[in-house]
Amino acid sequence: RRAVPPGRSRARSRGAAGAALLPSMLMFGVILASSGLLLMIERGILAQVGPPPPHPPAGLSRRDGRDSPAELELEVLRDTRNRTIRALCGQRSMPRSVWELPPGHRRTVLRHLLVSDKYRFLYCYVPKVACSNWKRVLKVLDGALESVDVKGKMDHMSDLVFLGDMKPEEISYRLKHYYKFIFVRNPVERLLSAYRNKFGEIKEYQQKYGVEIVRRYRKNGRNSAGDDVTFSEFLQYLLDEDVERMNEHWMPIYNLCQPCAVRYDFIGSYERLHADANHVLEHIQSPSFVRFPERQAWYKPVTAETLHYYLCNTPRRLIKELLPKYILDFFLFAYPLPNITSEFCRQ
Repeated sequence: RRAVPPGRSRARSRGAAGAALLPSMLMFGVILASSGLLLMIERGILAQVGPPPPHPPAGLSRRDGRDSPAELELEVLRDTRNRTIRALCGQRSMPRSVWELPPGHRRTVLRHLLVSDKYRFLYCYVPKVACSNWKRVLKVLDGALESVDVKGKMDHMSDLVFLGDMKPEEISYRLKHYYKFIFVRNPVERLLSAYRNKFGEIKEYQQKYGVEIVRRYRKNGRNSAGDDVTFSEFLQYLLDEDVERMNEHWMPIYNLCQPCAVRYDFIGSYERLHADANHVLEHIQSPSFVRFPERQAWYKPVTAETLHYYLCNTPRRLIKELLPKYILDFFLFAYPLPNITSEFCRQ
């Protein structure tokens, strides 16, 4: 531990210590609040979440009484997310704005908020949650790209406006007055997608991360080119990694987008990607010719069977120990914990 230099007040050092302790304290509070989560993990009772309740919770109505089960389920999901976020973010210790975040946390979220001044919205991009396609949409809306169907490698930096590049007063104005949205995904599915893409296809990631992971967790792994990282080795690496230092492709969504400091107007789901994307495009009144892109032909989606295979062929200890790092993503966005019971894995 570094001593506080002379001249700095004790109050300031206490504030810094509080900021450093916030993630762990918050995680502990969420674990306590989520109905014995750790006990469920330890016993292998991992999320077989049943269907939504037959009637909407308080505050929801069927309107004309003709809502389909799917519409009702979606309404329940959104209500659950909204209530959970309000309950957690309403705690006194939680940040009320980006200016209350520690500097590193603030830099991360401002670096992930993309701006459209023309259509007055902010989009917090989350890697592995269709963010490349959303960036295409932003470029088309701003006139930098002719069509979302233009072929070629996606440039993730050029012709995009990042909130973090603006002055404080400009940031505050847009956070207060612009429409803000985010898209989320099942945390484990997102991790598997990142693993398959980065270590199975991207040489840069194999060399930068894969070589080190194999060297660290495998005996006689010094000769690896980083293209043979196992899923278990990847999860062990995540378990040992500081969340705030993680690569954005596997950093928890909570840390990337800070849903307590930034009050999002809409939370879309990867599972309802096109329907939710169309909702956003309608809300911002985008031109009729702008549509959300279709999935690329080369893209290999993570299916339920693929996820089942990887989870059930990974040491259960690793998954149980890693879950607390992503617990806020499960908890706030109403995703079930992965089922890794013996019975499920025998199926």
